[in-house]
Amino acid sequence: MFYTIVLLCLYWRCLNGVFSESLSVMEGDSVTLKVDVNETDKDDEILWKFGAEKLPVAQINRAAEIFDTSDGPDGRFRDRLKLNHQTGSLTITNVTTQHAGLYKLEIIAAKLSSKTFSVSVYTRLPVPVISSNFSCSSSAIQQNCSLLCSVVNVMDVTLSWYKGNSLLSSISVSDLSISLSLPLEVEYQDKNTYSCVLNNPISNQTQHLDISKLCHTCSGTTSSYPLVSLIVLISAAVVGSLLIVAGFGIFCSCRKHRKTDQEDEVTYANLTFNKRNAQKSIKSEHDEEEVEVVYESVFYS
Repeated sequence: MFYTIVLLCLYWRCLNGVFSESLSVMEGDSVTLKVDVNETDKDDEILWKFGAEKLPVAQINRAAEIFDTSDGPDGRFRDRLKLNHQTGSLTITNVTTQHAGLYKLEIIAAKLSSKTFSVSVYTRLPVPVISSNFSCSSSAIQQNCSLLCSVVNVMDVTLSWYKGNSLLSSISVSDLSISLSLPLEVEYQDKNTYSCVLNNPISNQTQHLDISKLCHTCSGTTSSYPLVSLIVLISAAVVGSLLIVAGFGIFCSCRKHRKTDQEDEVTYANLTFNKRNAQKSIKSEHDEEEVEVVYESVFYS
């Protein structure tokens, strides 16, 4: 019974010529709603209608020589519609998101047939921006860099991180988003290829990650280690030299003072006076007594 109902519905749709087609277009481009020439005759009347209200936007009546397009009630189609007089196809130029929606084609002939076009309009995608929130771990071996890929003013998009061709993470949004971002953390020494991709059903924008540029602070810190070590070694050598010179100066000063003290120190030996018997001879009244005095040698040490 179910399959019978389905077949009847399909037969009814074919009988009335009701078909649907989906089209996607980038904002600013053009899109053509094509009419199959086998479905029309030169005397057929063609009507194009837009939106749920089915507002007329274009008409062809060859018998009355009418080839007309409409700007729409709000003027959104002004200078944007081109009608092919031979086929009846309708082209919309410089498309904006205001032109997204349902378009209905009606062919009025011996029987009424129609076709519906669903038009989706996507804004042009911006290139994702990758920024870094750099931090080095306490370990000298592992250094991590926190990255953030972000876009603004997007709708119906998916933002993803890829490692080579492998998907790491993604986030999607259907409504208009002021800001959309996706984090990623990598090691500074990581040699893999990373990229951030923003895409919608008809286009994509890719930003490749350059770790050496975004995490340059960590690189600079790492490369400064030899310089710091050299400075420390030089400082230690200078301080050591100064200590040696100071120690040698103190040693010489002490030695000099010690020598001076030794030179100033005099050891006196005991003096012994030996008085020998003097022979007194009286030569005259004024002659003095002769006394022989013997001094022993005195040594200085």
